Order: sequence, then C-alpha cells, then structure tokens
Amino acid sequence: MFKVVTGTNIVHIAYRGGGPARNALIGGEVQVNFGNMLATAPHVRAGRLRALAVSTAKRTQGMPAIPTMQEAGVANYEVIQWSGMIAPHGVPQARVAKLNREINRIIELPETRKFLLAGGSEAAGGTPQEFSAFIKSEIAKWAGVIKQANLRVNR
Repeated sequence: MFKVVTGTNIVHIAYRGGGPARNALIGGEVQVNFGNMLATAPHVRAGRLRALAVSTAKRTQGMPAIPTMQEAGVANYEVIQWSGMIAPHGVPQARVAKLNREINRIIELPETRKFLLAGGSEAAGGTPQEFSAFIKSEIAKWAGVIKQANLRVNR
C-alpha cells in the first residue's frame, strides 16, 4: 500500500516472518520495515529502532509521541494490524453470542488494556456483525491495492 499511495520505488524483501525482518533492520541489512507495534515497541523503547510513524488513522495510546503516516505527510494511508476470533460456519448463534460477550468483557478489563497498551496495541470489541463488516471492508481495500500494484502470487 505504501508503494501504491506514495509512488515510492522500494524493494520488497521476503523474510520468513517479522522476527527475521526486524533483526535485519536492527542489523542494518535493510533500511526500513513495516512491523507490528507489539513486536516492535520494545526495540523502539530500547533505542534499537526508530519509529517514523504509525499506520493507523490516530496515534496509538501506547506510544503517543509517534506521528501517524498522515501527520508525517503520507495522505490516504491507513493500515491496521488486527486480529480477531472467528468460528466455523454453522456454530449456533447462542454460542457465538456468549463467546462475543466474554471476549468484550475481557477486553475491557484494566489489566488487559494495560498489557496491550504497554506493547503499543489497543483492543476494540464489538459485535460479530461489526467484525464481519470490518473484514469485508479490509478485503475490498486490499483487493484494490493488489489490483493497483499488479501483484501476483509467486509459486
């Protein structure tokens, strides 16, 4: 997305995960990395890495001094590192509702929020319908990026 939005010519180097990519950045093998906050924040706090911007629309509560990409001059850029709970089709709605209530309850616990914020992450609860709509919007967004960038799967 960064390449599409900015027109910057950067080379993608395929590492076998975030850990090796982060190590390459720390070791000076590469000049830039788009990493997630939970894994990157400890290295930023320790001074091994310098955070240039967060990719979310708002600054993160866990590291509020880091500007957003838009504040840093990259308009129309928002990438959210997210994860969520999903279940197979056909799981009874009562079970889905109960699991959703418990997840939302746990997300609101002060110790959960504190743990996530310490790593530079923020939790967002909601309904299964809201999460489904969010996933659909992410699919549409990234399908557009894939098309614009003319990306293909390497086999």
